[in-house]
Amino acid sequence: MAKQASFIKLEGTMGDVTFFKAKDGFIAKQKTAPNADSIATGANFQRTRENNSEFGRAGKAAKLMRIAVHSLLKNAKDSKGFARLTKEMMRVLKADATSIRGQRNVVDGEAELLQGFEFNGNASFNSIFFPAYIAAIDRVAGTLSVNIPALIPNQDILIPEGTTHFAVVSAAAEIDFETGQFTEASTISAVLPWNGNAAGPIAMSNAVTPNSTHPLFLLLGVQFYQQVNGINYTLKNGAFNPLNIVKVSGI
Repeated sequence: MAKQASFIKLEGTMGDVTFFKAKDGFIAKQKTAPNADSIATGANFQRTRENNSEFGRAGKAAKLMRIAVHSLLKNAKDSKGFARLTKEMMRVLKADATSIRGQRNVVDGEAELLQGFEFNGNASFNSIFFPAYIAAIDRVAGTLSVNIPALIPNQDILIPEGTTHFAVVSAAAEIDFETGQFTEASTISAVLPWNGNAAGPIAMSNAVTPNSTHPLFLLLGVQFYQQVNGINYTLKNGAFNPLNIVKVSGI
């Protein structure tokens, strides 16, 4: 702590230095950050420890989900996807009505809050894919299915420039957020031309553990391709591929 010597007396904060008037005159004091021991044990940081604990738990759950659906996520993601999913996991965790603050968790929260989550923030599924599909989860049988009626591609699917073909993808994920274990299954339709001819219907079913006691997630998405000389190339590395959690069954 030091006294201000200048004839111009300052009050407020500049960078890491705070200027203020005290009984002994105008003082300049450098801000100090709390050390790790203070945060870990200090009574003043109880709320901080609780918040850090729950945020870490939400981040761990988000990472596990991304790993579980990696087979589809590698072709449908954006640079802020993990942060967005962690934020949604915090909503799930905060819905835990049984655990005390600092110990709330995803398992006792409301996994259904994740329904509608877009893994690719640059491609909204519902703004791209218009058919009235039916999504269903049969927990007893362990099947997560999607049924899509016959569609007219150039009327029912909005495509990015350069697309000539597309495929519909779905995935089921059974996730144990306590142990970090998961079961995943995915299905992809035939690669279909984007034109005015009727396509489908499309039925996809993915199997997980029958009578599971863990949250179940059903994902649905579209992959876009450009066909050149009979070979289908993923359009811009999947930058425009939507992938959505269309149905959730909590526990």
